[in-house]
Amino acid sequence: MIKKLVLVSACFCLLAASKAEENKVVVKEVFFTTDQSRENIDSPAVWHAADGRNLLFATSKAGHSVNVFDAENGAMVQRLGGLGSELGQFSRPNGVWVVDDYMLVVERDNRRVQVVYLPTMVGIATFGEEQLGKPYGLYVQPLGGGEYAVYVADNYETADEEIPADRDLNHRINRYLLEMAGSTADAEWETAFGATSGDGRLYVVESVFGDPVHNRLLVAEELEDDRKGRQVKVYDLDGQFTGKTFGKGIFKNQVEGIALYEVSAKAGYWIVTDQGKIENWFHVFDRESLEYRGSFSGERTLNTDGIWLSQKATPRYPHGLFYACDNDRAISAFDLGEVLKRLGLKTRE
Repeated sequence: MIKKLVLVSACFCLLAASKAEENKVVVKEVFFTTDQSRENIDSPAVWHAADGRNLLFATSKAGHSVNVFDAENGAMVQRLGGLGSELGQFSRPNGVWVVDDYMLVVERDNRRVQVVYLPTMVGIATFGEEQLGKPYGLYVQPLGGGEYAVYVADNYETADEEIPADRDLNHRINRYLLEMAGSTADAEWETAFGATSGDGRLYVVESVFGDPVHNRLLVAEELEDDRKGRQVKVYDLDGQFTGKTFGKGIFKNQVEGIALYEVSAKAGYWIVTDQGKIENWFHVFDRESLEYRGSFSGERTLNTDGIWLSQKATPRYPHGLFYACDNDRAISAFDLGEVLKRLGLKTRE
């Protein structure tokens, strides 16, 4: 029976890999931000301000800053931060998230999340120092009334910098309740979770993304192992593994950034990065069924870490823009309308 199950699993992976070759397209980038090769650029996020500004943020791990660009053409605007542990300073910032008028930045080496009030570009609070060991990515869920649930991926390791034993994988994701109003913010730790057996074990974690409509939290499993890794693992928002994974046999490299394109209240597409230095793909999956729908790559974009998707319509880009980290040096942008058209997929209703 065991041999039969292994054979079926292997056949499934081969079928998935074959299917992934059927609908792959190359799409030309519409712009790149300034080349910052020495800064180890990691993750983007976009803010659409009430005053009409559209700003693109990118974390600079080596520069210990968040770099700010025009979100419609990539021109450099300013730099936030610098090395340190005070408010407004960063130490190896990685994941970044923008919600309403706030930016949340995960700082790996300060072992915290910092909240920046965007109208003033000032750091107003930090949290997570007591729980986090080696944080990387985050997802923020608005709850209403100025409250937010914040999920932070923590890739803590053993003293020998190895993956912990299965029994110690139970706090790979930390959840906080964050309250924000104006230029004030306060967070409270709620819980931590992660499966310690079965397919839901989280070995190497960074990117997470939630879908409250379907009560899902997607976690990118970065472990480069065809049996345990190279797939997305699906939890619910309360921290229970749902028993679902997807992408196995399709991803060839590390599973990285995740973004959601909404077609309607329930329908849409997940875009998940297959990070490669020679071939770098963005795989597209159905939001509801999680079935594979196609893949696209850029003409130049490689080795992508974080991604961000904005569906804000502009005269030039009526379906919005997709942003991707390019080889640790810049952020590239794609016309979402062109991407979806080339893949034969629906745009927002």
